Amino acid sequence: MCIKKVELNNPSELEKTILAVDSFARKSLGEKRYAHSVRTAETCSLICRRHNLNERIGYLCGIAHDICKELPPQKQKELALKDGKKLSELEEKKLSLLHGRAASVFLKENFGIKDKRVLEAVSYHTFGNAGMGDFAKILFTADKIEPARPQSTEEYRENLISKDINTMTRMVLEENIEYLKKHGKEAAYESYKLLEELK
Repeated sequence: MCIKKVELNNPSELEKTILAVDSFARKSLGEKRYAHSVRTAETCSLICRRHNLNERIGYLCGIAHDICKELPPQKQKELALKDGKKLSELEEKKLSLLHGRAASVFLKENFGIKDKRVLEAVSYHTFGNAGMGDFAKILFTADKIEPARPQSTEEYRENLISKDINTMTRMVLEENIEYLKKHGKEAAYESYKLLEELK
């Protein structure tokens, strides 16, 4: 299906797109996942505002990031592979890790979103990736520090958000890698590459 490209630099098109994606997320996600998406969108928006970036683009990234999270794993794989990249060993082992890549393709195909800032942010929000832009770093951070996360007190968030974007992302990434190790899980190669770049 090919639909008209939306121009996110046009404020009214951006607002229409946010409404459409939000409506889809509300219908297709469970209550908890949708509430998490709203909190992530609000956190993204707040971080963007602090760093003089378009907070509505930030909101769109947040509300869209998990729209494919509850699709069957095979469907996530099918969508993700349309981005032209191979699957990593980690993704092969756990197909649900593809939900960000799947959502990026889904946004392009179903909502006409071609804006690189949004597609990159949504695609990379799970592991991060070297070379990613500010909106991707902000979404990666917001997803992991939104207010319902166990460690996320107001003081904790304020401390992170007051840092520059790279420092904030590096701190959250280090914390995330540490958490995975502590729970016997493997951090992705992409996360280590991003950490190397941020250092």
